[in-house]
Amino acid sequence: MKTTRLEAFSDGVLAIIITIMVLELKVPHVVELAALKPMLPHFLSYVLSFIYLGIYWNNHHHLFQAAKQVSGGILWANLHLLFWLSLFPFATDWMGENRLASTPTAVYGFVLLMAAIAYYILERVIIAREGRGSLLPLAFVNSWIAGGLYAFVAFLWLIPDPRIERQLEKH
Repeated sequence: MKTTRLEAFSDGVLAIIITIMVLELKVPHVVELAALKPMLPHFLSYVLSFIYLGIYWNNHHHLFQAAKQVSGGILWANLHLLFWLSLFPFATDWMGENRLASTPTAVYGFVLLMAAIAYYILERVIIAREGRGSLLPLAFVNSWIAGGLYAFVAFLWLIPDPRIERQLEKH
């Protein structure tokens, strides 16, 4: 099967997810700008989730431009990704409504983590289906580029997060 139906379905689901998220932003019933201040955590949570969904939508599009065909395994892996993305409105709303309290924020992080894992699984399933000729495994396209990316990621993690260091020093 070609990738176009899967892409169209996924685009529709992502559009619905974004629509649900924006509908959770409640309009104040007063006209003063000060009425927006209490909404700031919720709005910032929305912006963050919108950016994440935009990143997933963009990468999903490119992923399926590189894929040649869709298999049953790819369909299920894609649904797995969409499941976790569909939880963004809930996690976003809970975190924003509770002004970034620790439990809702941790749940939001968990949803982000699971979406990232689901995307990774989707990539691996596509690569496994298409084999060594797949456009997706960068190491097969150009091993120098892949090696450079691996080194870049290692460099990013070389220095511990200074915020964690400061918290450890306090305790």
